Amino acid sequence: MKRFKSLAVPATLLLCTAWALPQNTHHFPTPPGSMDDQTQQSQSPSLPAKRIDLVQAQREADDLARTAQTIPYDVASVRKGMLPKDVIEKLKQIEKLSKRLRSELNP
Repeated sequence: MKRFKSLAVPATLLLCTAWALPQNTHHFPTPPGSMDDQTQQSQSPSLPAKRIDLVQAQREADDLARTAQTIPYDVASVRKGMLPKDVIEKLKQIEKLSKRLRSELNP
C-alpha cells in the first residue's frame, strides 16, 4: 500500500500537467490586413512611383491663379445686376484645373 501512495502523487501531478497543457495553447486566427490606403500602398512595391510634370503643374497653377483673380470683379458685377456671360465657364475651368492639380500633386 505504501508503494501505491508513493506512485499516486507523481501520477496525479502528471495527469494534471497533461490536462493543463492543451489549455495554454491558443490558436487565434490571423487578423486581416489594414484598410488604410497608405499602408497598402507602402506594402506594394510593384507600383511605379508617379512622376509629376512640374513645368506643366506650374503652368496650370498660374492659369488657375489668373482665372481666380477675375472672379471678385465678376461677382461685383452680379451684385450690380449684370451676369458676365463667361463667369460660369471661368468657375468650371477653375474647378477643372484645381482637380487636375490636386490629382497630380497627391501622392
